[in-house]
Amino acid sequence: MKKIYLLLCLLVAVGCSQAQTLGANSGIPPYHILTTDSVYVTPANLKKNKPVMIIYFSPDCGHCQHLIYDLKPELKNLQNVQIVMITFVNQLKAIQVFQRDYDLAKYHNITIGTEGYTYVVQKYYQIKNTPFIAIYDKNGKIAQTYEKVPRIPVLVAAAKKV
Repeated sequence: MKKIYLLLCLLVAVGCSQAQTLGANSGIPPYHILTTDSVYVTPANLKKNKPVMIIYFSPDCGHCQHLIYDLKPELKNLQNVQIVMITFVNQLKAIQVFQRDYDLAKYHNITIGTEGYTYVVQKYYQIKNTPFIAIYDKNGKIAQTYEKVPRIPVLVAAAKKV
């Protein structure tokens, strides 16, 4: 019985030590993604003094596909927002197909890539479901996060407000 109790205590301690909470001023996660052009990019590649929207997605996720389908007509209103779409899927071809299917290459403010098996971004936000959206102001401070997709007008308004 003591061994079971000790094991439970150890599991709780390990779980608590790996917990992370985002503070109100948390910065952009230290991602390192491989883009559809086979180039690695990091937050250092972002333009200064511009807001950022990070979308953590999976190319085969129905909710993610629906988000992009609904967001696409509004992308003209988000030209000033740098959109970084990050996935954990380690198949560059799947991401390229997603980009092609939604004709996203023509939007120069959108970067799409995979973090591969590092899961840095997934751990940073403690993402359990996709899509996950985080919006940062022009100073790189978090303004809003969405664990579930909001209505598109709400998302666009939040991104334009920062």
